[in-house]
Amino acid sequence: MSTATGTGLYAPDYRTDLPDSPIPIFTTVASYREWRRKAAEERKTVGFVPTMGALHDGHLSLVNHSLANNDLTVVSIFVNPTQFAPHEDLSTYPRTLPRDLELLSALSYMSEARVNGTSTAASARGSSGYRTPSAVFLPSVQEMYPSGVSQQVAAQRGTFIEVKGYDEQMEGKSRPTFFRGVATVVTKLFNAVEPTNAYFGQKDIQQGLLLRRLARDLLLSHPDSEHLHIMPTARDPVDELALSSRNVNLSPAERHFAPTLYAALKAARDSWEGGKSKDDSVKTAVQLIHERSQEVSGKVDVALDYVDMNDVETFDVVDGEATSTVGKPIILSGAIWVGRTRLIDNIILGDDGTILD
Repeated sequence: MSTATGTGLYAPDYRTDLPDSPIPIFTTVASYREWRRKAAEERKTVGFVPTMGALHDGHLSLVNHSLANNDLTVVSIFVNPTQFAPHEDLSTYPRTLPRDLELLSALSYMSEARVNGTSTAASARGSSGYRTPSAVFLPSVQEMYPSGVSQQVAAQRGTFIEVKGYDEQMEGKSRPTFFRGVATVVTKLFNAVEPTNAYFGQKDIQQGLLLRRLARDLLLSHPDSEHLHIMPTARDPVDELALSSRNVNLSPAERHFAPTLYAALKAARDSWEGGKSKDDSVKTAVQLIHERSQEVSGKVDVALDYVDMNDVETFDVVDGEATSTVGKPIILSGAIWVGRTRLIDNIILGDDGTILD
């Protein structure tokens, strides 16, 4: 196995069923920590992109941000059972490890000095001027949950984390066990990986903001809340559908309809920025979804979960009579079922400079 970039350490591994990869793969916390200690001794910054695999261009854009801003970059791949309710799609969640590793292996970042001719790409590979993903953390469920785990919250035993008062609105209202699972697994991953910077996507805006609060409330240092970055949503360049691992589950007809959610949110944004109230703006979005779903009736099953506006700090629902004169950022978000696939999206209304990187 090849050495980890910048550390000079081989990646020990007890598994023999892993695909070939030029990127070191760590399946245990102990083996990863040996690598991480060497990085700390060399005073290397470590960027971290946590994923559940089935990587797409949205994930890769986060990895590229990390490559550009850190000496080393770690990507985790772990399908976390505790953020899936018993009726949700844990067993069918796409798992594409060989392709994920191929995509990560193809990424690289060349520093400005290298681009300007200080060194060629070939001679710079592996040096501080030419960065590729440094490690993949690929733990088992047993490694992440040594006390065992159940998808049923009532049956769970061990240590779990909740962000009280902020995890029951928006996505938390529709998926009441979701953020408990996210907060728990991300805290574990932060403790294991010890990143200098961590990168999340805007598509899961409530998740990113909750994790910033978690980092602040728990006094985390790796990363602290200021080094937890939320990057703008990556979208299909043609129809602007938010990239998601679940998009592969859409049939051709469903995929054609899927951008309707973002189109509806943009219509609501236009209404809001035109001086309409929150209630009127949300109705605009709902009406557009209804009209387009009628056009595909009998071909695509569509079910609206929610469209709403929420306070960016408390996640409380914005008053129905409020208008854009409130003067602070608002989260406009929505979720719909297209066939058996649940899609989410959001737009930040107002100044998003303190929220997104």
